[in-house]
Amino acid sequence: MNTRAPLPVAAFALLLSGCSVIAPKLETPKLSIVNVELVKSDLFEQRLRARIKVENPNDRELAVKGITYTIEVGGEEFGRGISGSSFTVPRLGEAEFDMNVTANMTGTLMRLATRARESGRTPDSVDYRIDGTVSLATGMLRSMPFEERGTFKLR
Repeated sequence: MNTRAPLPVAAFALLLSGCSVIAPKLETPKLSIVNVELVKSDLFEQRLRARIKVENPNDRELAVKGITYTIEVGGEEFGRGISGSSFTVPRLGEAEFDMNVTANMTGTLMRLATRARESGRTPDSVDYRIDGTVSLATGMLRSMPFEERGTFKLR
């Protein structure tokens, strides 16, 4: 019987428990769409600029180096991409940044219009979902997945 086996297991368990103290648990930041504006459009592709607000519920600032994302509007995939904008969200604070979105709105809008016609009403707001990963520039935790839902008014 090997009496040395418990020592490496105990050392590994101690190391793991120490990592939880060294790498504090971070809460996922909350992202929401503040505004969306059309930058360029043709029949097959639209380029939009989405203004995103990031709320940091943590007691330490988050140095963001980029975000990958997918946006759904009305339950339909609207756009996806990568934002390489670096910015810092203050501890227990918020920051806003612009994100470029490339989308094919024609299919999404046609499906949403068909749904509105079938329901017999024209919506004054639309639900959205944004999910992805926030990449951090510092710390032991380098990426944080997120998912947010909300609505925005149609003008």
